[in-house]
Amino acid sequence: MGDTLLYLLGGLWLTVALMLGALAIGLVLGLALAGARMSGHAPLRLLATAYIEFLRGVPLLVTILILCFGLPGIIGRYVDIPQLGLATAALGLCYSAYLAEVFRAGIESVDEGQREAARALGLSGRQTLQHVILPQATRNVLPALVNQAVALLKDTSLVSFIGAQELTQRARLEVAATYKTFEVYGMLACVYFALTISLSQLARALERRQDRARADHTSTRAA
Repeated sequence: MGDTLLYLLGGLWLTVALMLGALAIGLVLGLALAGARMSGHAPLRLLATAYIEFLRGVPLLVTILILCFGLPGIIGRYVDIPQLGLATAALGLCYSAYLAEVFRAGIESVDEGQREAARALGLSGRQTLQHVILPQATRNVLPALVNQAVALLKDTSLVSFIGAQELTQRARLEVAATYKTFEVYGMLACVYFALTISLSQLARALERRQDRARADHTSTRAA
């Protein structure tokens, strides 16, 4: 089974690359959508709400199929976009809708007194958001962000439907060649479990670091 494990792990880099690329898209776009969702500009707020609700209501696999097979049929004569790029975009677009709600909840959880104090100190709206609101909101939503990252890691398996040789597709090919269904898929489950546990442990380490930094800051101010 050692050869099987090595074969499966050959798709690990693609799984990680898909997750990181999609996560980057989701974080940037999700933060922008959260700001638009909380905007006082009604049309912008409605557009952001419609985007979020639509992508949260459509199965991720359908989004992947639309972007990877439907979109090339429309723009393929003008632009040649690799399927892996489209799959990464599909994952990122879908998760941006979920991350937008995570960020919105985090921003709204920051006490209004923090904003008033920032305004009293003469900070602009951008400075208040960058230096006061977002750092506190990030700490508040870190567990939820980790949960979304773990879910995204597992959802990269859906890219196997377009033939990309990430972990799940390699497992399917190995089963087709060896007929060792239970052994191969059991091994695949263990690999995903190890990845998600590692990600969760990293998040806990970051939380502990933030807690220590907050405690040190509080003790310094008290002194």
